[in-house]
Amino acid sequence: MNYVGILTGAATFLIIGLSHPVVIWAEYHFGTRCWWAFLLFGLGAVLASLLVGSTILSVLLGVLGFCSLWGIHELFQQRKRVERGWFPRKKQ
Repeated sequence: MNYVGILTGAATFLIIGLSHPVVIWAEYHFGTRCWWAFLLFGLGAVLASLLVGSTILSVLLGVLGFCSLWGIHELFQQRKRVERGWFPRKKQ
């Protein structure tokens, strides 16, 4: 049996599932000014996915990288959700 597909699917599910709370936490503590950290991490993971020899590790790094890049969009969306009152605003 080949378990690579199941493992990749499960890991992708976890990466996507954990990305949203990370975006919420980052926006709460740093606002949208931390978007560049998502960019650097995402580009680094995508670059690393090109350089590793293991196929499954390459796939997971690619998923992690593109989730981080999508996190930039979600960071600005999160700011809108906070403005709408759907999430708490950090007290100054």
